[in-house]
Amino acid sequence: MLIIPVKEGESIEKALKKFKRKVEKTGLIKSLRARQKFTKPSIERREEIKRAIYSAKFRTNQEA
Repeated sequence: MLIIPVKEGESIEKALKKFKRKVEKTGLIKSLRARQKFTKPSIERREEIKRAIYSAKFRTNQEA
C-alpha cells in the first residue's frame, strides 16, 4: 500500500503528482498489467531473448 504524506496547505495537484511518481517507481501498474494474462515461462524467455538480440543489434549499429 502506498502512503503519500500531504503537508498542510499543499495543493491536491502536487499530492497527485507525488502519488503518480511513486506508483511509477514501484512498478505497480506494470505488474498489474502483467498479471492480467498468464504467459508460459518458455514464452517469456523467448521474448526476453528477442529483446536482448534487438538491443544488441541496435548497440552495434550505434558504435559503428
